[in-house]
Amino acid sequence: MKAYRYLTGPDDSAFCHRVTVALNAGWSLHGSPTLTYDAESKRVICGQAIVKDVDGDYSPDVKLSEL
Repeated sequence: MKAYRYLTGPDDSAFCHRVTVALNAGWSLHGSPTLTYDAESKRVICGQAIVKDVDGDYSPDVKLSEL
């Protein structure tokens, strides 16, 4: 099956580390990153889709963060 996740967070080094951890766990970038501005918190929010091919069949019970 192909698993999909969309990581989001403030545009900071912690977000980059989350993406790096996912890449090193076998996930691949899917599409371009996105940016938006959160006027309430006065910060930029990043988003990046990632995908991974894994064995098995999809079920809503799958914990995507544990793949």
